[in-house]
Amino acid sequence: MDQDYERRLLRQINHQNLPRETHPTKCGGATCSPPTVKSGDRFIPTRAGSNWSINFHYANENCRSPSQNHKAKDASAESGKDTLAYAALLRNELLGAGIEVVAEPHVDDRRQAVLSQSSHSLFRYTVHTKRVPFDSDSEVSPYSLSPLSNKSHKLLRSPRKPARKISKIPFKVLDAPELQDDFYLNLVDWSAGNLLSVGLGACVYLWSACTSQVTRLCDLSVDGDSVTSVCWNERGSLVAVGTHKGYVQIWDAAGGRKLSSLEGHSARVGALAWNGEQLSSGSRDRVILQRDVRTPPSAERRLQGHRQEVCGLKWSPDHQHLASGGNDNKLLVWNSSSLLPVQQYSDHVAAVKAIAWSPHQHGLLASGGGTADRCLRFWNTLTGQALQSTDTGSQVCNLAWSKHANELVSTHGYSQNQILVWKYPSLTQVAKLTGHSYRVLYLAVSPDGEAIVTGAGDETLRFWNVFSKTRCTKESKSVLNLFTRIR
Repeated sequence: MDQDYERRLLRQINHQNLPRETHPTKCGGATCSPPTVKSGDRFIPTRAGSNWSINFHYANENCRSPSQNHKAKDASAESGKDTLAYAALLRNELLGAGIEVVAEPHVDDRRQAVLSQSSHSLFRYTVHTKRVPFDSDSEVSPYSLSPLSNKSHKLLRSPRKPARKISKIPFKVLDAPELQDDFYLNLVDWSAGNLLSVGLGACVYLWSACTSQVTRLCDLSVDGDSVTSVCWNERGSLVAVGTHKGYVQIWDAAGGRKLSSLEGHSARVGALAWNGEQLSSGSRDRVILQRDVRTPPSAERRLQGHRQEVCGLKWSPDHQHLASGGNDNKLLVWNSSSLLPVQQYSDHVAAVKAIAWSPHQHGLLASGGGTADRCLRFWNTLTGQALQSTDTGSQVCNLAWSKHANELVSTHGYSQNQILVWKYPSLTQVAKLTGHSYRVLYLAVSPDGEAIVTGAGDETLRFWNVFSKTRCTKESKSVLNLFTRIR
């Protein structure tokens, strides 16, 4: 190469690498434009920061409506198992992975489930061995016309768990006139004897889930009082009734007679919880009273820790701890001997009515906050630590765990009035049920743990198959005016 040409070429390259000045230069007193730099005619774009799969995904989502996106997500969730099976089939045929069974992963673990299988290099040296008889587990029959290997045949023949479907339509709807639209009341409970107790105005009605027979247990209008809470004992023989005037009445459901009337509260009793023969009651007077129904009323324990109305009470499955929620945004945990709370949680920023102890994990407590909070929170009461939380988007009114699976259901008020089924601990939504036109303030679980009943200010009770197994018969939706006044 000519030395002069090489020198000019290097000078031009060094000139192009220098930073370009934007300030004008002066040439003999006159302002001149900056010198132009010649560059090559080739343009090579950089694609290092481009993620084409994400870009095309966003482009497709922008072209669809929100309803279409929701349907597409549902379809992708249903086809997830097929995608895993197809991916495993390809790995068997192309890479010899030897996958025989496709596991049932969670939504977030689908990609990891396929990659967790034993990986093999695409290019590898192998030693061919002598073929063994076709009836062994390692080879396909020599007379088979299928191009798939024996492992892939086993993969395709492996049993697959059917997709779980939760009906979004209640299998029964009952009319419940005068069912109050009050967040601080607890007016629905389901007994172990399959009797549903409902407080309607000044009366408590019992509905048999076996015979659909309705009976009126009590009428407080004679005393100028009204029902503010109902709660069955564990055996399902006694029902406690809290009143607006602060009384707690104990009724024998089978005999239809009042056994006792407990005093002690100066305001309405909105929360009740049984612990064997002991009954805990929470009131608007901020006091929790714990009494043994077999002893005189004077033998009581007064638990004072809330600064506003007590609106939620639940005993742990081991009968050792009582959780209480209040309108002061506090969640307190009491033991069976102390008069002061052993734990206090203050992360909620609204009233805590929704409380539920997990029957599957010892010491696990779930709670939900009101309109200003909207969060589900989980606590390890053994260590006093907060585990996790999620924003539900609306007021949390009730919580209940499934007896058969590690799932829970929550009912909500402002502003969506929905019922949500959650899988724990992933906190993924299994189902979303709608139908109530008012806040879903009341919730109870059937004694077999397969169905729930919800109540709202729209004066209806709706029965849902949420945790149910495969039902042998289908019940059509019916509207029954069963809770009419009995004269």
